[in-house]
Amino acid sequence: MQSKTIVVIGSSNTDLIIRVPRIPRAGETLLGGKFLSAAGGKGANQAVGAARSGGKVALIARVGRDAFGDRAVAGLCRDGVDVSCVFRDRSAASGAAMIFVARNGENSIAVAGGANEKLSPADVKKAAGVIRSGALLVAQLETPLATVIAAALIAAKAGLQVVLNPAPARPLPNRLLRLVSVLTPNETEAETLTGIKVTDAASAARVCATLRARGVGTVILTLGARGAFLATAGGQYRVPGFKVKAVDSTAAGDIFNGALSVALTERKTLRDAVRFANAAAALSVTRLGAQPSAPTRAEIERFLGRNH
Repeated sequence: MQSKTIVVIGSSNTDLIIRVPRIPRAGETLLGGKFLSAAGGKGANQAVGAARSGGKVALIARVGRDAFGDRAVAGLCRDGVDVSCVFRDRSAASGAAMIFVARNGENSIAVAGGANEKLSPADVKKAAGVIRSGALLVAQLETPLATVIAAALIAAKAGLQVVLNPAPARPLPNRLLRLVSVLTPNETEAETLTGIKVTDAASAARVCATLRARGVGTVILTLGARGAFLATAGGQYRVPGFKVKAVDSTAAGDIFNGALSVALTERKTLRDAVRFANAAAALSVTRLGAQPSAPTRAEIERFLGRNH
């Protein structure tokens, strides 16, 4: 395990999940779905994913002073995540997400941001010491963009790698992209950022070249079961994924990013780091829920051992 901390800044939600035969159409009511609640939020998911993958992790986030917030913090503590910079908001409720999960593993999600929307640059300033002493910063886009930029600036000035998962998809300014060491969009997010639809290897290469031209160091374009397409200063190549029976794809990208951050801090080669992250994500889609789906380090290593 690395001695320095992976610092994750981002959202914490409680996911309210209903299993359905398929995603409901507008105006349609489907009966017979199984309901459960689970800890979620992209930031918290990635923090837990990193912790279970073997990382030492701290989360910068904001939750309400409510039962959802209490449960979120308690769950993070159980996974060994440092919550000293998880701030409690007196006026906003904790974030929540309604998730439909279809029989084929596809999902449809609506999020009420709540306290996540109030995570501010002032909070980042309070957490600046934690960021500067860290090994790497991981961020997403379920909290205000100004807050993400403030954290990335501190991390970059301190010489830390900045891993940005640009989700949910939205256009991003070059002033942020220039701070990013590793960008991890999926195909939809890549199209939002570049206007280029990913349909084949050539279009994937154009997406990555465009993002690198805007200042990103390394682009890891995630392709689900097909793996990931990588673009670095040294060239472009694909790392294959793993075929598994999907139950729920919720948080697969988050688990990928959490595991990737651990592999990067352990100084694995980029190819090996992405293969490690692909394995973690593949395991996660075989389980229901966001944080409950995150595999342990031992599970990832056993999976890799069975899939040379």
